Amino acid sequence: MIEETARVVACKGEFAWVEAARSTACGQCSANKACGTAVLSKVTGRKITRMRAINTIHARKGDTVTIGLQESALLKGSFAVYILPLLLMLFFAIAGKVIALQTDWPVETTVIVFAVAGMITAAVWLRRFTRRIQNDRRYQPVILRRVATGLD
Repeated sequence: MIEETARVVACKGEFAWVEAARSTACGQCSANKACGTAVLSKVTGRKITRMRAINTIHARKGDTVTIGLQESALLKGSFAVYILPLLLMLFFAIAGKVIALQTDWPVETTVIVFAVAGMITAAVWLRRFTRRIQNDRRYQPVILRRVATGLD
């Protein structure tokens, strides 16, 4: 399970809205001063991510908590968002080239049109996929425990 610390900002029913600061590994490695990622993170600053989490421990607004997400959910979601659109675009582009070579269609234009059609197909599929999993508990972050702060 992947865990992150967050602060509860609102509660509604069995869910809580939490905010977590995006963290990087910057500062942990010896290449920190020469690393492009470290420089970018300093320029863009720390960003806050707000998400809905299943509130199994009945956390309240203001609580600092640890949230968790199953690794398999992260992997499947990453595949759906990053890899699948690229694969569909590539598959459609190759199909476009094969069709263009068998017809009198201009090859470059056909490949571009088919690649765009592949990306559109991926976007439509991804929209349906996200609607299907939005209430699936396997893909939802869960509040695991309260974090003791120095103020408690």
